[in-house]
Amino acid sequence: MAKSNAYSGKSTTAIHAGEIPDPVTGASAPNIVMSSTYVSEEPAGFSAHELTDESPFLYGRWANPTVRSLEQKLAALEGTEACICLASGMAAASAIFLSLLSSGDHLIISDVSYAGVAELARDTLPRFGIEVSIVNTSDLDAVAASVRPNTKLIHSETPVNPIMRLSDVAGLAKIAKFAGAKLSCDATFASPLGQKSAELGVDYVMHSITKYIGGHGDAIGGAICGTSEDIKALNLEAAIHYGGILSPFNAWLISRGAATLPLRMRAHEEGAMAVAKWLEAHPKVTSVMYPGLESHPQHELAKAQMQNFSGMLTFQVGGAAEGQALAEVMTKELQVVHYAVSLGHHRSLIYWMPTEGLMETSFRLEGEQLEDYRQYAGDGIFRLSVGLEDASDLIADFERVLG
Repeated sequence: MAKSNAYSGKSTTAIHAGEIPDPVTGASAPNIVMSSTYVSEEPAGFSAHELTDESPFLYGRWANPTVRSLEQKLAALEGTEACICLASGMAAASAIFLSLLSSGDHLIISDVSYAGVAELARDTLPRFGIEVSIVNTSDLDAVAASVRPNTKLIHSETPVNPIMRLSDVAGLAKIAKFAGAKLSCDATFASPLGQKSAELGVDYVMHSITKYIGGHGDAIGGAICGTSEDIKALNLEAAIHYGGILSPFNAWLISRGAATLPLRMRAHEEGAMAVAKWLEAHPKVTSVMYPGLESHPQHELAKAQMQNFSGMLTFQVGGAAEGQALAEVMTKELQVVHYAVSLGHHRSLIYWMPTEGLMETSFRLEGEQLEDYRQYAGDGIFRLSVGLEDASDLIADFERVLG
């Protein structure tokens, strides 16, 4: 569990939280502990139910020193009592849903979310007898109207992947508290530096730490931050029973990336703002969605809720045919930006996301929900994760393909 710190600055926290010099060798950098089992100094019970905060390390699925160090660092960055790290962002989402919800319970979830989460909610959870309401969580009235006596969890995502729509997190927290439900929020796009999720009332702050926290595109992982009581319960089910544990080597890589998160987020925001403004002025670009732009329909909410606008943005170049044609050009002619999925890395990444395809597979929206989606995405968007390259080089790369 997270320890109290003798420092308050975000950069100092990102570097030092969860880490101490090695007491045996004096090594300044943290070790990677890959052992699957640990020698016991005295007989102990052979059940994870008996584990406490003071329990020694016994088995790698129960706890690992390298993973715990990362968990303490992330809890400190999020301002929560504790954190659990898991094998992926999807493992984190599954941990929240499957640990909190049982047959007969009700989940309210954002109608737009990470594709894997959207499909899990629509296809898998109902098989287990869990009732699911797909709601536009940017509409607080719609969320409140969807609450039922058996509502146990409201799951949000802000900014939402991929369309950059925001939800009022503090407003959602009030609804959840009044309903006696828990609130979870996927804050991957914002990062711990972009949004004070726990302060806004989120019970389970979720991240794909593959993205901004790791920051280098070389390790997959997920995290959930919250109270000691809530995280301990998640650890018992999600890690020990479901087995979705994070590799110590990946934890070490992600922890090394997390140390520079404050510096990187400032650079991501600066680069994204420059690229977003350039794209907005380009004659072939018909729409840009970036929370830091005054043109974003929720810019005032973004200013009130976000401390960093992140490096994520989307843009349109007309209809689906124009977008598809440009995507084909990008795969051949981009020289700096990588045409690839994922986000939050030091390299800039871009990918074409047609609306029709996402409606058929992940989101399946109709009526007002589809209309709202199209207000942000039209017939399709390019999702751009602005990396740490010089903005001038990124702009030159886009000028090359846009003409």
